[in-house]
Amino acid sequence: MGLLKMMKNTKKMNKMKNILAGIFCMFSLLATAQDYKLMWEDNFDKPVLDASNWNVIVSGNGGGNRELEFYRRENISTGNEPVTGESCLIITAKKENYRLKPATSGRLSTQNKVTFKYGKVEARIKMPKTANGLWPAFWMLGNDFPKVVWPKCGEIDIAEMGNKNAILNGTQDRYFNGACHWGEKFNHGKYPNYGKSTTNSYSLQDDFHLYTLIWDSLAIKMFLDLDKYPTNPPYFEMPIIANNLPDDPGRYFHKQFFIIFNLAVGGNFPNIRNINKITALKAGDVKMYVDYVRVYQKGLPSEKFNMTSKIENP
Repeated sequence: MGLLKMMKNTKKMNKMKNILAGIFCMFSLLATAQDYKLMWEDNFDKPVLDASNWNVIVSGNGGGNRELEFYRRENISTGNEPVTGESCLIITAKKENYRLKPATSGRLSTQNKVTFKYGKVEARIKMPKTANGLWPAFWMLGNDFPKVVWPKCGEIDIAEMGNKNAILNGTQDRYFNGACHWGEKFNHGKYPNYGKSTTNSYSLQDDFHLYTLIWDSLAIKMFLDLDKYPTNPPYFEMPIIANNLPDDPGRYFHKQFFIIFNLAVGGNFPNIRNINKITALKAGDVKMYVDYVRVYQKGLPSEKFNMTSKIENP
């Protein structure tokens, strides 16, 4: 009986230690979160898209990826997600012939309007049902893109879905990735890059999920659903210190970047270039919803932040 009692007490003590450790971890994360100050946000709660924040891209050039859509202004809107009622940015992909393209969709960016170097960037997104052929993305480019051209500008892909491997494995709703691309020149498709794909344990296309980038002078890290699971490890992590060689990442990720949202149709990423194989659009239009996007910084001398208009209580 004495031994049994001791075992029970030990279990209680271990349980208490685990609870205290969890509480300590939560407090540590909260303290870390409090180091950040909100610099900018868009909650997409206005009747129309805020033009002081966003550029709407109008183009049918295929995005350099042999995409099938023509990006139109008409495919970008704000409104309520029908299930939750959240006010959102809405990007709509449609199967329709327009300017020699078999589909239309939307792409927008904060280029030259909201740009920053380092910080925490997060967006709460309801990804569309990609099935076979849709390619939603939340990503960033260096703001010097028009001057130095891609990939020298640097690219940070915070979250993408619709990859060909997901289609092959039947995991379209759970397979996602983060990636970085950079380099002195394209050189016939050869350039430095690093990507990491994850097959998540639950669907990312059934509801809103939070995608977070934490970017400082040492590394780029990306996290899923930190609002629900604050101890989640990064699904992508890359050091950006090395800068001795021309193609070292440290030469490309220490400058101001801008944010992009888009919903591509087909192309190299899903490895589908025939509109008749885009199964996601067979039942009609498909929508990507963004509840909000936010940028935080710590006020460090190494950080930079620029925007064309001020926000209240920045």
